[in-house]
Amino acid sequence: MKKLLRFIGSLIFIVFSTLLYAQIDNKQPMLFTLDGKIIQINKAKISNKNSALIPAYKQLLDDANKTLLFGPVSVMEKLNNPPSGNKHDYMSLAPYFWPNPSTPNGLPYIRKDGETNPEVKAYKDKEYLPALCESVYTLSLANYFSEEDKYALHAIKLLQVWFLDTATKMNPNLNFGQAVKGQNTGRGAGLIDTRHFVKLIDGINLLKQSGKLSSKDYSGLQAWFAEFLLWMQTSEVGKQEMNAKNNHGVWYDAQRLSMALLTNQNELAKNIVFNVQKRIENQMDKDGFFPAELERTISLHYSLFVLEPLMHIAQMAKLIQMDLYQYQSANGNSIAKGVNTLLPYLMMEKQWNGKQIKLFDYDEGIPLLAMSYSIYKCSNCIKAIAKIHPTKPERLRIHLLNQNDL
Repeated sequence: MKKLLRFIGSLIFIVFSTLLYAQIDNKQPMLFTLDGKIIQINKAKISNKNSALIPAYKQLLDDANKTLLFGPVSVMEKLNNPPSGNKHDYMSLAPYFWPNPSTPNGLPYIRKDGETNPEVKAYKDKEYLPALCESVYTLSLANYFSEEDKYALHAIKLLQVWFLDTATKMNPNLNFGQAVKGQNTGRGAGLIDTRHFVKLIDGINLLKQSGKLSSKDYSGLQAWFAEFLLWMQTSEVGKQEMNAKNNHGVWYDAQRLSMALLTNQNELAKNIVFNVQKRIENQMDKDGFFPAELERTISLHYSLFVLEPLMHIAQMAKLIQMDLYQYQSANGNSIAKGVNTLLPYLMMEKQWNGKQIKLFDYDEGIPLLAMSYSIYKCSNCIKAIAKIHPTKPERLRIHLLNQNDL
């Protein structure tokens, strides 16, 4: 009888423990480019007044409170009409193309790599889209950590106006992105404009987890991104970017991987990761540099700009049980190799000898330094972050999104 009671007691304990574990696990947000478990742990630490995280938490809320004043914005606000005549279509100009001084009408525009034509700012879609994505991301994080509804509600309103409301939504295509006057009305390179969708989709996941984003709106967003993903992979403009052999191709895969995961297309997601493995093998040289990025006039920026999406992809690949962080191609190329090659320059231990017609903003490298510490145990990366950002480094958002011992 005692054995039976002990058995029943043990069974009850196991069932209770399993239910408790499931309850805790359900609180972990399903994120793509961030580690949901780390985010969950950091939230608990903030609730317990962890002094190491409070400064970054307060900064996040300060940022979110300012963001409450942003928008809503819409593609319908632009003064320029796309070639389709439909303002619901996104439209932008290629940033590095300028009027031709050799022709009376300035056409066709000519390329000045790394030099941004101020005319680009007249096309509001290109200004609004990254601001929208960053705003939703910031607000969704603020809502997750604070559980204050105001942040979620404003983020949802931004999403509804840009993606869902019939009168204001963007059509799910980028046919007229980064047009070059006198040459084309849009091109594959325009898809670099939507790289911010990768962050936005993590924001959507956080809002879903909060319970504030309705199932109708979530399904509507899934449908929008499923249609955009289909356009990416079947349109002539989209195929141009798929075949890009530089950072554009990697960002293309980062975007479509996040959309494939959002829309539960796991087989497609696996095929995208396989494609990225080929990019790692073919786009990197034996020394860990990316020759296509070294050709640019701001080559340190672009050398970082190609590693950023690779790290995003590696984090997303974990969701489909693929380890891209430790992957090594047949010729010895890997993300780790690329990171180790670039880190001394980001940490200012080595002087960059490549083309760089603008001063490099070393703050750009802080997220990669933080991830390199978390993934590849780069202890010097912590010192580098403090050196790059000596004024209140404890307020940097990376402390909330990465391991707490940064």
